[in-house]
Amino acid sequence: MQPVESTSVTDLATRIREKLKRQYFMHLIGADLTRIEPGRVEAELALGQQHQQQRGFAHGGLVATMADLAAGFASITLVPEGVGVVTSDLKVSYLHPGVGQHIKAIGWVLKAGRRLHFCEAEVWCDDVLIAKASATMAVIETVSS
Repeated sequence: MQPVESTSVTDLATRIREKLKRQYFMHLIGADLTRIEPGRVEAELALGQQHQQQRGFAHGGLVATMADLAAGFASITLVPEGVGVVTSDLKVSYLHPGVGQHIKAIGWVLKAGRRLHFCEAEVWCDDVLIAKASATMAVIETVSS
């Protein structure tokens, strides 16, 4: 696999947003990418009742999903068109309950190898760090349909 050729941040954002269009679960929960840079992505959503568990905190699955989204798309920024990534490992440490109005996940790539990308993510609820995650993304050749 060849490294991604240097392109403008605008071109990169356009390419990544095209991939996001096919992430139907992200649309379902209301998440969007708000910052896209090579090896770094931020995703956000307005926290609603549909995102809460029985005590009113952000559901742990939502928090893990946001970490996975940010880490995964950070990884995708470093692979060429026609190549994808899938999560092969995700570990989330929950630090505080998610109580607030807004969730923000920041993901970045620590090391991008040929077959595996090692990533980290933080998930914030308003101004409180509620989770840290580490993720391994497997680089895959996409199959034409």
